[in-house]
Amino acid sequence: MVDYPTVEQIRAARARLGDLVVETPVWHLRSDEVAQATSGAQVFLKLELFQHAGSFKPRGALCAMLALTPEALARGVTAVSAGNHAMAVGYAARALGTTAKVVMPRSANPARVAGCRAYGAEVVLVDDVHQAFTRVKEIEAEEGRSFIHPFEGPLTALGTATVGLELCEQAPGLDAVIVPVGGGGLCAGIAAAVKQLSPRTLVFGVEPEGADSMHRSFKSGKPESIDKVRTIADSLGAPHAAPYSFSLCKQFVDELVLVNDDQLRAAMGLLFRSAKLAVEPAGAAATAALCGPLRDRLAGKKVGLIICGANIDAETFCRHLAAAS
Repeated sequence: MVDYPTVEQIRAARARLGDLVVETPVWHLRSDEVAQATSGAQVFLKLELFQHAGSFKPRGALCAMLALTPEALARGVTAVSAGNHAMAVGYAARALGTTAKVVMPRSANPARVAGCRAYGAEVVLVDDVHQAFTRVKEIEAEEGRSFIHPFEGPLTALGTATVGLELCEQAPGLDAVIVPVGGGGLCAGIAAAVKQLSPRTLVFGVEPEGADSMHRSFKSGKPESIDKVRTIADSLGAPHAAPYSFSLCKQFVDELVLVNDDQLRAAMGLLFRSAKLAVEPAGAAATAALCGPLRDRLAGKKVGLIICGANIDAETFCRHLAAAS
């Protein structure tokens, strides 16, 4: 068992983040279509797509950067990401008065690359996510920048735990919370917070079938890798699980489920029609799980869904919706 963020530490972290992050709203989603798709579940959306930089990622990035010495912060930071974390680090660097150099795969959504540059980050493009991790280590060594990990470590989990803290305060008495899983940092933090604040609440993690590193890790009992990301939910396409976030997920997550790309597209459509939300595939993962593998199990229950991000361009969004119809 590893050390995990306590409720007192999570509250202190949220206070330290202050106005640097938004206390994103929770929306009780009600429509005939939603009721039918979820077997009458009471659906509460935690709208992290309204966070700065369009996803939950600034919470962890800022927690890590606020812990740097003034000298380290002044040297700048570096990061690796398919987009959301890179944008968050760009935002956090600008907010804290430093610079960011981020490494992204060439396949990253063009809107996310543009978003990183709009926050003032320098973007380095490489062929794939495995090369990205190699390049970011070189930047760290050559330029003295501090590496801000996209999903691993106590500070990252402390930041993401503030999502769970807010959700439990905004929507008390949830029967279940469903959290998207990429590298596991979001799920690790939220699960740690929810299970301490509301032990009876079930926590489910959801992965795409084409990026199932946490499923493989749960099965083997240690962090595992995947050779390639094979899902439209690219921001959930972490190449591997990592020790700390894996350990927290093992300790606090009740169960993992898988969804496929067709289920993700269908959930994107449901959120667009019922809530007028244009989310990226990862942002629809929790909804896809509730409408798919967890539908019968959570029928009629009070369920919180983490809508983790919405960094997608209009053309790609429309293409996914068209493919779902």
